[in-house]
Amino acid sequence: MSRLDIDNLLLNSNSARKLYYDYAESMPLYDYHNHLSPKDIADNRQFGNLAEVWLEGDHYKWRAMRWLGVEEELITGSAPPEEKFAAWARCVPKLVGNPLYHWTHLELARYFGIQERLSGDNAMKIWHACNEKLRDPSLTAGGILARFKVKVACTTDDPADTLEFHRRIQRNPEINAVVAPAFRPDRVLDLTHADFAGYIRQLGEAANHAVDTYEELLEALKLRIQYFHDHGCRLSDHGFGAFPYEPASEQEAAAIYAKAMAGDPISQQEEAKYRTYTLLRLAVMYHDLGWAMQLHIGASRNNNARMLAKLGKDSGYDSILDFHLAASLNGFLSELDKDGRLPKTIVYSLYSSHYEMIATTIGNFQSAGVEGKLQLGSAWWFHDQKEGMLKQLTALSSMGLISTFVGMLTDSRSFMSFPRHEYFRRVLCRLFGDWIKEGELPADYDYIGGIIQDICYRNAERYFQIH
Repeated sequence: MSRLDIDNLLLNSNSARKLYYDYAESMPLYDYHNHLSPKDIADNRQFGNLAEVWLEGDHYKWRAMRWLGVEEELITGSAPPEEKFAAWARCVPKLVGNPLYHWTHLELARYFGIQERLSGDNAMKIWHACNEKLRDPSLTAGGILARFKVKVACTTDDPADTLEFHRRIQRNPEINAVVAPAFRPDRVLDLTHADFAGYIRQLGEAANHAVDTYEELLEALKLRIQYFHDHGCRLSDHGFGAFPYEPASEQEAAAIYAKAMAGDPISQQEEAKYRTYTLLRLAVMYHDLGWAMQLHIGASRNNNARMLAKLGKDSGYDSILDFHLAASLNGFLSELDKDGRLPKTIVYSLYSSHYEMIATTIGNFQSAGVEGKLQLGSAWWFHDQKEGMLKQLTALSSMGLISTFVGMLTDSRSFMSFPRHEYFRRVLCRLFGDWIKEGELPADYDYIGGIIQDICYRNAERYFQIH
């Protein structure tokens, strides 16, 4: 069976290959947004088998297997791990054109040194070979961070989290990467959550502060933000479907909060007012500490009611929401900017038709002192593949300044996802290589290669200031 030509993968010109191998490949990784388990890192987890490290929690693989008619028992069910892996291996030859095809073979090569194309025919041979290699210390959670030269990794953490595992990581000499928390207060903004009041009381306990009134909630959030800051946090993250911007006073937000805490029904407009006012107040707190704020916009989540009832939330039944964003995004950023308290902000959209609009919107609010203070976030989720990345990079370069871009992230729960940085770097070098080949950029490789290295690592290092 012939191998996939990984050496030249996505590199379609001599210029692209030179940019990648001479400039991009050796740069360390700055993974500023992921969903890795801090506990696994603190424990320096040794993974038991290939299914455990590669298939558990991977919605991309789950969706592909469902598309191919695989029984759920072999995806999220209780089938033996080797049977789940064999089912996945049988799917791989049919993934052509999907980024999973490239990711699968990059991951086998970079973690295990296996260059064979995976299929049902060689599944068990690869299963046993990989399981043997998983005993190596370089493939523990901490070993993987070192192997891929991860300098900074930012997990995603609830405001009520004790950050116990982050403290353990900081004391663990086996972990050389800086692993920092990121503040994700989605449940504070979600008035429709089944146990909103119970969660808010939990948050108050973590802050050691009353949360009976809205004013007390804001003070509790301020205390938790300072707690996160003291533990190395320098960025927040927020997830939205449609992005709300419904101006409200503090009195209105307080009244809506009181209704939610009492368990009274909340209208859509009331929820939008509460979320808008609360997010504005949070953004000011981030600004005052020099944090960056991430806005992940446009996910339509948990759409299959039958499977939601069977498997629960976040089991791979999400998709792209189409909606209007320009007015709300401009209004939100302008409200913060008018008082000079707009934090560094990264805007991601799952609806790629927003890219040009976001690129032009953030251009309205750039300011002195920070290059690329506002960012068009990397191609996210369904778009972190060749065509999606090229669309995001082209929109950013055409309507903004790609030279200031803070680059790629894994956005993953899997320790097997770090080759996504390599995939991105290959796409990036392909784009710049095309520009050189077509005479749009000079063949000055130290100049262009320096910009490539900035995008791969140095821009993020300067932007986030996490050490």
